[in-house]
Amino acid sequence: MDGRDQENLIELFEEFFDAEQAQNCLENIQRAERILREHPAPEPDDMLIANIKAEMAMRLRPRRASVFRRMVYRAAAVAAAVIILTAISVKLFENGVEPAAFQRASLLPSAIWESDDIATDDVNLAIFTAEIEQIENEVLTLQSGEDSSHGDGTIVELEVELIEISSDFWKG
Repeated sequence: MDGRDQENLIELFEEFFDAEQAQNCLENIQRAERILREHPAPEPDDMLIANIKAEMAMRLRPRRASVFRRMVYRAAAVAAAVIILTAISVKLFENGVEPAAFQRASLLPSAIWESDDIATDDVNLAIFTAEIEQIENEVLTLQSGEDSSHGDGTIVELEVELIEISSDFWKG
C-alpha cells in the first residue's frame, strides 16, 4: 500500500474512530496484506481446470439444444396460427359472407320515442306521474296547514301510498 492509499484509509477511519483507533485499524490491514503475500493461495492444477471446463461444456450443450428446440416449437405454433387465420379469412371473403346487420333492441316502443309527450303515451308512466302529482298536492296541503280534518291519518296514508308506488314501480 503506497502513502496516498494509507492517508485516504486513515482519513476514512478517523471519520468513525479517534486517531489512535484509526492507526490500529491501518496497522491491522497492513498485517493482513503481509500475511496474504507470505502465504499465497495454491493455484489449481491444469488438469483440474480442464476437467471443470469439460463438465461445463457437457452440461451447457443439452441446455442450448433445448432452448433452440423451444424456439423452433414456438415459431412453428405462431406460423400455424397465422396460416389457419389466413385460410379462414380467405374462405369467408370467397363466400361473400357479410357481417350481420346491426340489430337493436329497445325497452320502450319506438312510438314513445317519437312522441312529444312520453308521459301520456306510456300508460304506467302516466299512472305514476298522476300519483306523484297527487302526493305532491297532499304534501303541500299538509305543509300549508289548510287540511286539519284528517290529522295524522293523512301522513300515514301518504306513506302507504309512497310504499305502494315504489313497489309498483320496481315490479312494472
